[in-house]
Order: sequence, then C-alpha cells, then structure tokens
Amino acid sequence: MSLLNRRFIIALPLLVLAACGFQPVYGPGGTGTALQNAVQVDAPNDAYSYTLVREIETRLGRAASPRYALALTVDTSEEGLAIDSEDNTTRYNLVGKVDFALRNLSSGQIEVSGNVENFTGYSATGSTVATLAAERDAQKRLMVMLADQLVTRLYAADLAP
Repeated sequence: MSLLNRRFIIALPLLVLAACGFQPVYGPGGTGTALQNAVQVDAPNDAYSYTLVREIETRLGRAASPRYALALTVDTSEEGLAIDSEDNTTRYNLVGKVDFALRNLSSGQIEVSGNVENFTGYSATGSTVATLAAERDAQKRLMVMLADQLVTRLYAADLAP
C-alpha cells in the first residue's frame, strides 16, 4: 500500500466527522462554551438535589449573569437485592431519575428537556455505621453519575448562540 493511500485511510474518519457537522464542545461556538458559567440551577431542596446541584455547578460553573435556567426534579428509590437465610437484606440498589428542563431566560423558551436515569448499589453486611457510610457513598456516587449524564445531554443539545 502506498504512503498516500495510508494517509488517506488514516484521515478518512476525520473527514467523515467534519462532513457530519462535528463541532468540539469547547470549541468556538460550541455548546460547552455557551453553557460555561451561564446556567442558573434550581436551588436544592434535599440532600440528593444538593449533591446533584453541586456536581452540575462543578462541571458548568456557577452563573454570575445567567443566560439559562435549569429546572430539576430528582426521584430516588431503594430496592433490596439480596436476602440472607435470616430474612435480612444484605444488598441494596439505589435507583435515581432526574427530569430536567433548560430554559433560555431571555426568550423563556425551553431549549432542551428530558430525563436521565441510573443506579448504584451498596452492601448492608457490616455494622450499622458501615452500612450508613456505604449508603451515603452510594447516594453521592449516584448523583455524580446523574450529573455526568445530564451535563452530557446538555452538551449534545443544539443551543442557539
């Protein structure tokens, strides 16, 4: 295979990405740049939403003069997974769902909305203190995962500059 053919084959994926409208998130005019320090997130009303809002603000920054408002509804549930011979639940799944809507503050129009869902688990086989620590850690992990998913969905949105 000639050197020119190898170069063409290596460059082909980049040409395909350029043809499909690929634009870097943090490039000029990218969604990441448009959202950075521009989103006012609803105030949290419980421990779950507090952690979620903190994680979102870590990724997007805290807006001094917001262009967008992000409304969140957090719903969580706990499912027992493993039961031992003495009828004690020894493993739990923590399931979370966040409904969101990003609204343009100048036009009042909802730019993007939807929901993200995920789950994590923790063990309840140790002492009471260890189980509580595992549960709190699972709650934080779940909110981090949901924040990552939500911010990724926002970055994928087609926001007008």
